[in-house]
Amino acid sequence: MAPAPARKPTKAERTAAARERERLAREEQQRRERRNGLLAKWGVVVGALVIVVIIAVVVVGTVRSRIPDAGPAPRAGNAQGGITLVSATEVEPTQTQDVDASTLPSEPEAEGSVPEGIEASAEGPLQVVAYVDINCVHCADFEARHSEQIRSWLDGGDITLEYRTVAYLDRNSRTDYSSRGANAAACVADAAPAAYLDFTRRIFSRFEEGELDDDGLVALAEEAGAGDISTCVEDGTFRPWVKYTTEAAQAAAVGGTPTVYVNGDVVANAVSDFGTAVQEQLDGRG
Repeated sequence: MAPAPARKPTKAERTAAARERERLAREEQQRRERRNGLLAKWGVVVGALVIVVIIAVVVVGTVRSRIPDAGPAPRAGNAQGGITLVSATEVEPTQTQDVDASTLPSEPEAEGSVPEGIEASAEGPLQVVAYVDINCVHCADFEARHSEQIRSWLDGGDITLEYRTVAYLDRNSRTDYSSRGANAAACVADAAPAAYLDFTRRIFSRFEEGELDDDGLVALAEEAGAGDISTCVEDGTFRPWVKYTTEAAQAAAVGGTPTVYVNGDVVANAVSDFGTAVQEQLDGRG
């Protein structure tokens, strides 16, 4: 038996189907328009954020470049950008009043040369000079491992310890933490030298907790017994000093931190070998 022929849709059905297709087409068009509108809005937002980021980068770079070459040295600062401890609570007085980074050599010394102010001596306390960066993990390791022995040697008159605190790692910080931390250390040395070693120990001991803001640096100085250094920190009083110390280290071909010299000789691996290097020198004087 042959199948019945297919029924043709009526005019009313064809009209209803056409209207349905038109309705679906309009809804699809509306969805596309809404989607395109959202994309356009997000494009404006993203573009604005990119502009903000670019402005921030430019502003930060401008602020960094505004640190002047010349400025005051802390009361205990020397011509090489260092601050020397002669005991755990005493710093060596100096005659350096101002520094100027523009006076430093434009070309670095040959690699392996000994920076100025570092020399061997057969008499007196053993000279220790340490290039450190507040934001340096290996410097934090160096302090954690040797700080108590350093304090003992200082109080025993066995060594002097000169910190040359540089800002090599500002490039890794959005807040210039190396410079700000070094400035705070200089503020402490200038205002309360008896607290300088303790402040240095404290700032490195909390390395794993991340960067401190200015209020945190001020609070840490107060904990160390330095009193209120807020004006010095907020004004960046010794930021030119930090710039000078950093550029002097670069001119001396000091490649990284910690770089430590004991009686004129660099310690190849300061974190692990510093204590042995000092003790061997002290034993040799015995």
